[in-house]
Amino acid sequence: MKANADQVTGLTWAKSSYSAGDGGDCVEVADTGTDVLIRDSKRPEEALLSVGADEWAAFVRMAARG
Repeated sequence: MKANADQVTGLTWAKSSYSAGDGGDCVEVADTGTDVLIRDSKRPEEALLSVGADEWAAFVRMAARG
């Protein structure tokens, strides 16, 4: 689901700890309390994706397993 601009006001965005900080590709996430918003760190003003908190937790668990 695509998020709307009203959802991003005042949120704290977190970048992956795997980001080298050298301007490489990375995603940022922000927790809205009910959803997790995802954006491209190189284009933060562009499209956002919104997923449910449960779905995000499932994705993180699966990704951690490799």
